[in-house]
Amino acid sequence: MATSTPGLHVLPRAYLFVPADRPERFAKARASGADAVIVDLEDAVAPEAKASARDALAAALDASAPLVVRINAAGTPWFEDDLELCRHPGVAAVMLPKAEGIDAVCTVVEITYKDVLPIIESARGLREIHSIASVPGVIRLAFGSVDLALDLGIDCAPDGAESELLAFRSQVVLASRLAGLAAPVDGVSTAIEDLQRLQADTERSRRLGFGAKLCIHPKQLAIVQAVFTPTSERLDWARRVCKAFETAGGSAVAVDSQMVDLPVYRRAQAVLRDAGLSA
Repeated sequence: MATSTPGLHVLPRAYLFVPADRPERFAKARASGADAVIVDLEDAVAPEAKASARDALAAALDASAPLVVRINAAGTPWFEDDLELCRHPGVAAVMLPKAEGIDAVCTVVEITYKDVLPIIESARGLREIHSIASVPGVIRLAFGSVDLALDLGIDCAPDGAESELLAFRSQVVLASRLAGLAAPVDGVSTAIEDLQRLQADTERSRRLGFGAKLCIHPKQLAIVQAVFTPTSERLDWARRVCKAFETAGGSAVAVDSQMVDLPVYRRAQAVLRDAGLSA
């Protein structure tokens, strides 16, 4: 059973990837302002460099500044050694790529005793998503948009809106809610220099019910964090709604000329809770 880890008391809004074979970047990533740093042993590292990258990460792990580690997928030659590394107290949580069933997820939990963030990025993963989300130790799902499009043979339009993936993003949000998990993590925006596109991508993620996003460059962090942080106006609205509804003893009441009933009240509570505040 996974335990609460020191690096993830507050759920991140922006996760920053850093390649495991670039240890000189670890300190910079930690200092970037990211809510969580993911050291990547998978896609960012060539097969011939996997072992040396794991050794470099092992030397850099620090229990006082734990990192999330994206390991290699189950069934690869590196999976078991990656899991052994993740037992280190300097690992806050394990990101499991190509999650396609409960067996691999359970193995990660049982060996590492860490929280797990499975990435749903294949047709098989979508088919098994509700089982994956229900495994004790899973704290959050992530959506692997690039790999899923490849697996399904989807050719997204060049406008970057990824409307072709809307149905699959919604499945990840729905599965998270049904399993009682935190709002899931959306996939990367690959156009590093197009911050306008990043803004639109992140706002789409928030509207669909995601609570965070994967980032591939530090310059993406500020926009992602801002979009997933309630504005002062939104917080003021939430406080007014909670106060009015509670004063009315749970009866419907008008706030800002809009009707507030129980669902609206609960939404206002969620806004404050996500911001670490109380009504």
